[in-house]
Amino acid sequence: MSEPLALRQRLKQHMALIYPQQQPEPLIDALLEAMALDHDATAPPPHQNHWDQQDVVLITYGNSIIDEDEKPLVTLDRLLTDDFAELVSTVHILPFFPYSSDDGFSVIDYVSVNESLGDWGHINAIARHKKLMADLVINHMSARSAWFDNFRRRRDPGKDYFKEASPDDDLSQVVRPRNTPLLAPVQTEDGERFVWCTFSHDQVDLDFANPEVLLAFVRIIAFYLQQGIRLLRFDAVAYLWKQAGTTSIHLQQTHELIKLLRTLIECKVPDAVIITETNVPNRENLTYFGNANEAHWIYNFSLPPLLIYSLLSGDCRHLKTWAMSMPPAQNGTTYLNFIASHDGIGLRPAEDLLDEQELAQFINTIKSSGGMVNYRRKDGEDKPYELNISLWDALKDTLKGGQQSLQLPRYLCAHTLMMSLEGVPAFYIHSLMATANDYRKVALTGRNRSINRGHWPINELKAALSNGSHHQLVFDELRRQLAIRRAQPAFHPNATQFTLHLGQHLFGLWRQSPDRRQSIFAIHNISADTQPLTLADINLASTDLWRDLLTGQHFSDRSQQLTLGPYQCLWLSNLDYSER
Repeated sequence: MSEPLALRQRLKQHMALIYPQQQPEPLIDALLEAMALDHDATAPPPHQNHWDQQDVVLITYGNSIIDEDEKPLVTLDRLLTDDFAELVSTVHILPFFPYSSDDGFSVIDYVSVNESLGDWGHINAIARHKKLMADLVINHMSARSAWFDNFRRRRDPGKDYFKEASPDDDLSQVVRPRNTPLLAPVQTEDGERFVWCTFSHDQVDLDFANPEVLLAFVRIIAFYLQQGIRLLRFDAVAYLWKQAGTTSIHLQQTHELIKLLRTLIECKVPDAVIITETNVPNRENLTYFGNANEAHWIYNFSLPPLLIYSLLSGDCRHLKTWAMSMPPAQNGTTYLNFIASHDGIGLRPAEDLLDEQELAQFINTIKSSGGMVNYRRKDGEDKPYELNISLWDALKDTLKGGQQSLQLPRYLCAHTLMMSLEGVPAFYIHSLMATANDYRKVALTGRNRSINRGHWPINELKAALSNGSHHQLVFDELRRQLAIRRAQPAFHPNATQFTLHLGQHLFGLWRQSPDRRQSIFAIHNISADTQPLTLADINLASTDLWRDLLTGQHFSDRSQQLTLGPYQCLWLSNLDYSER
């Protein structure tokens, strides 16, 4: 079979599962035309890693850093070519489109740049020197968009683009991340209709049961690729396919749609990367790898709550159990590791990992550090869904209390541990700067999530990074550690990883480079107390000279006993590529 037929056959197989009642050929022709794919287009070889240990992601809003004399995207570009030039390889600019709510995630127009931020020329400029990651807000659209205006007026495009249901439908099983009503009544030119709103009534869910919606989004994706965007974050994709009488999350059609989009995207741009944003329990999240044919990267959503809880409790048993249960990612896929983002600390990914008492302690400690809680509706009750707090304040104290003096080493330990794990590390810009809770913005917006979505005037940021403040101490140390990490093949996102058994206070990993030449033993004291460690406990080979990459200290005696201070970390390696 020729390659063009192979591609068409793959698309035909996707169509059979998504739209079994429709003739596939006309839609396949339209999809290939939308992606401007030649008839001889072929998929790249499977299981290719288009990333390595030098990849680091910065997560930021277009206006997280501001200068009143220029557009925010210009300011961001300057920052990326100056202070951040060697710090990160990839920048994830959170939705930079015109929007009506949710700080960008209620998109009005998918193919325009918010004028207050800049224009496509500014986006293109950033994409020329950094790998650019952008959001495809694929589940829902603003109620103030042209498409939804056409829905009200019963015109195309948009008339049949949004998911409708009846209040009489069986919606009892629908899984929601919010506690607002699922259906919103809308007056249209042919009467009242009820639209499906997974998140808010300003974010109306799209209906991918209509193939025209799929075709519209393929055109949007093709446009993004033309603009230099190479990493596509599929926002809230788990809810993409809705059906009354079901949970309307993780349905088979959702997974098949991701596979179809990957087929098209990788044929057009072989090194493009799909990231699925699925803030759900760990076992559900893992399904979005598929068989290395869905997401290239998945967010490690269980990491933030488990890591923060471990540092607050001084006990890493749950973190260790989770790490041992994580399957190694196949080549061509990997994890995206992060501790904080523009959203809160999700609690659903901690389900079945922390018990109710531990969750209650966790929540109370976050509250005592100035945090807030968002809720979702489940079985007629409001359940905690996420904790809203800056990462700096989340690690202010511990469950025991009275340990605020150790906030800085605790904070650094969190990031050092995250950088040690299999996967690509991602840093939210406010975490990189150790920004504190922004209560002023919460008061202005009335939204809990605003606590970690503030704006730094660039002159204030420059001063904070040079005046000896905790902002400078954090930024300088993370920059130093990242420089070390980028040089080590054993920190390749797909390098071998094994979890070590070092008790409840020391979290340890063994990483081995793909060529098996370099080994790194990453040891982290997640407690406020000193902890002993004998090198024999981690089976260091006696024939090698071992060095702590973080301090430069050498070790050659396996019987040597160390004492790790509170929150101290070691990266013990038999080779140091940073010196080459």
